[in-house]
Amino acid sequence: MALKFLHTADIHLGKSYRNGEGEAARYEDFFAMLEGIVAAAVAEQVDFMLIAGDLFHTGQILPRTFARTIEALQPLKDAAIPCISVEGNHDWIHRRDSISWMEALSEMGYIALLRPARTEEGAYRFDPFDRNEGRGGHIEIGGVNIYGLGYIGAQAGSHVARICEAVTTTNNIILFHVGIWSYSPVEIGNMKPEEALALASMFDYVALGHGHKPYTLPTPDGRTYAFNPGSPECVNFGEERYPKGYYIVTREASGWRHEFRTTSPRPMLVMSVALDGAQSADEALGRLREQVGTKTAGINDPRAPLLELKLAGRVGFHPFELGRERLRATVAELCRPLHVEIKNHLSLVTGESGSEKELKNLAEIEHDVLRGLISSKSEYKGREEELVRLSIAIRDQVMKGECEGDELLGILEGVAPCG
Repeated sequence: MALKFLHTADIHLGKSYRNGEGEAARYEDFFAMLEGIVAAAVAEQVDFMLIAGDLFHTGQILPRTFARTIEALQPLKDAAIPCISVEGNHDWIHRRDSISWMEALSEMGYIALLRPARTEEGAYRFDPFDRNEGRGGHIEIGGVNIYGLGYIGAQAGSHVARICEAVTTTNNIILFHVGIWSYSPVEIGNMKPEEALALASMFDYVALGHGHKPYTLPTPDGRTYAFNPGSPECVNFGEERYPKGYYIVTREASGWRHEFRTTSPRPMLVMSVALDGAQSADEALGRLREQVGTKTAGINDPRAPLLELKLAGRVGFHPFELGRERLRATVAELCRPLHVEIKNHLSLVTGESGSEKELKNLAEIEHDVLRGLISSKSEYKGREEELVRLSIAIRDQVMKGECEGDELLGILEGVAPCG
């Protein structure tokens, strides 16, 4: 029996730069991407659509984000196309004293949120999905059994055997928000390839999420069994190196056919600007104009780009003279970016008694100031480096406008890194 579905993941609705002029446009980027994927699902007349976690950028979303999500998913509901989803690490709310937004969408019928139950002995139980209640761990569509498992964390690999033991059907698919070491670009929430391999004997298609780089997993005999489409929009700097898209998967008489469909994310550029030897801020700005102008000239997209500038070199003026606002104003003259992030790694070099002396760069100065402030409190002795790292991490996330209160608390607790 022919069957077709769409597999996407890591949509990150609600992400924006809340302290920048491009806030509204960037916020809409992620909804426009989801709307395009939903339109493709409707046009392809798929039997169902899979979202393998991180539909939202944070568990605590704004009401307008929830309303826009309903608008984006409405065409699926109108076309009677089920949207099956699991929770990613970004979807979780850290305080479980109220219903989550994902649960609300499931109860309203916009998604079928799959979440297994656990026995007292720790075994998994995938109860049939109850459409009236909006909950369950397993749903059957067109003769295919779809199982769902959200984000588990660092110990995901140790759960695979119990997951397989709980499945008694054939023609199976599993939605699993987990990364695979050596494939996933993130450092948390992964399992080893050899741990994941056991899933190949139980599931015809393993729909992965987590980590925004697309990849597939083969069995030793060459059969591809697991697929991660990555994020369809660039979420973080660095992802511009990866292809972006989703999968259209078709079951035919001859077997499964998997097609990766590319999407068109907003242009994102990471540029290293070499300023070694510049003797003044004006000279450095002139060289920056030349290098950035050359690198952005080839952008053939009407949308304003997202830029990350890495300033590097040993210079003859203090790095503080190149303030962030001055740098942003200079870049704005060249390509009018939607958002700019600047990493100033310049070092000041002076002549002392006929020899060169390299002074600390901006990052080192910030580190030393924070360490001095922290060490002035005797109760923090011995924890200076840890607290400096956490302080800088929180500062960076606040400046990017990427974290809500719960995620910032997660950084302090060491359990919920952002990004």
